[in-house]
Amino acid sequence: MNEKILKLLSKNARYTVEDLAVMAGLSEAEVKSEIAEMEKDGLIRGYKAVIDWERLDSAKVSAIIELKVEPQPDAGFEQIAEKIKEFGEVESVYLMSGGFDLCVIVKGRTFQEVAMFVARQLAPMQYVISTATHFILRRYKDMDIELIDGKTDDRETMLL
Repeated sequence: MNEKILKLLSKNARYTVEDLAVMAGLSEAEVKSEIAEMEKDGLIRGYKAVIDWERLDSAKVSAIIELKVEPQPDAGFEQIAEKIKEFGEVESVYLMSGGFDLCVIVKGRTFQEVAMFVARQLAPMQYVISTATHFILRRYKDMDIELIDGKTDDRETMLL
């Protein structure tokens, strides 16, 4: 496994094999072989573009949902996480330490749609103790990519 290749790909998955070879100090054949091996072993799970959804007229609403969950004997949080990740609205699911157990990233067309998903699908699930929804109002950086291009925040500043 070549961590240099992984770091380069995580920064820009569109680098060519030729680009990667030059930057990593390897031959193109070595880079191709390394990448193929890492894909086969499941270390590289996919390639994805980072989209600035706020720039589209059909912008999506994102929310971070904190879930407190009752762990199951011999399964812990695995079974509930497996069920949650199957919902189409769910972008990511993480097991967390601290004040809650699972962090679920959800996308929808509107705030209402996300709220109804939480109320109708997540909250009533067996073993879910509580939920807390945090809507993402603006993304400044995502997956190590800066999304702000000099535009200022157009919300009013509140003076106390």
